[in-house]
Amino acid sequence: MEDKLIKRTPCIGVCSTTYGDDICRGCRRFRHEITSWINYSDSEKNIINRRLEKFKVTVLQEKFLVADIDKFKVALNQSKIRFNQDLEPICWVFDLFRSLNTEDLNLKDFGLEIQKEFANTPLPQLKEDVNKEFYELSLAHYQRYIQPSFFT
Repeated sequence: MEDKLIKRTPCIGVCSTTYGDDICRGCRRFRHEITSWINYSDSEKNIINRRLEKFKVTVLQEKFLVADIDKFKVALNQSKIRFNQDLEPICWVFDLFRSLNTEDLNLKDFGLEIQKEFANTPLPQLKEDVNKEFYELSLAHYQRYIQPSFFT
């Protein structure tokens, strides 16, 4: 079975590239990807979305488990949280954190669990760690593959 092309913009409306960042602190796309998005083919958009999905999965699956996908989807919809159903469900945790205050959040209400290794870490700290690690993966990718180098 062939994967569905993900062409929807990953923009979450918090673009920091307008303030000079090379990597958006909201969606983690690179400046040139944001400014050229409208001109990209569906395939090019899919490549960017799959890279971001891979980074989210890497960061989130270490810390969280989606115990009940259906419950997660229903709870997100009931909470009116925008999420991309074409992405792996673990990626929706990022949307959940973006939309709700983690201080009062009960993950079980969303069909989620914290992995045992992180059970004693407060949820706000996990949210901060997820955001930091996701940004660091994007930064490393940018520095390795995109950023101009004086030595090439």
